[in-house]
Amino acid sequence: MAGMAIVIHMASLVRHITIDCADAYALGSFWAEVLDSSVHEDDKPGDPEALVATPGGTLLFVTVPEPKTSKNRVHLDVQPQDRTRDEEVERLLTLGATLVADHRRPDGTGWATMADIEGNEFCVERSAAERTA
Repeated sequence: MAGMAIVIHMASLVRHITIDCADAYALGSFWAEVLDSSVHEDDKPGDPEALVATPGGTLLFVTVPEPKTSKNRVHLDVQPQDRTRDEEVERLLTLGATLVADHRRPDGTGWATMADIEGNEFCVERSAAERTA
């Protein structure tokens, strides 16, 4: 066994989920409200990037010159923690989100597909309490 090295492999870690957008600070501020967080203190209106850190992960918004041209290939699913899915949908509408498709069913299952202030789609799922009920 002498001379043998132990090799430890480590997987990559997702450091940020990066979202291209027209206005990094405005979109970052919207998502900070959605996620009960804040835009990083170093980020200001007009900056090319805005960082929103949450216990579930970090979103990085980056201003790019190209407009959004099609449906998202990746989207976020959010789960309300202290309110119902329907209460969360209403709260997000007041923040400027729009309802894209309503997949909520009469039995309480399903989700709502919404779009943020730049048209990026995301889904609102049932809360953990609703799932156990």
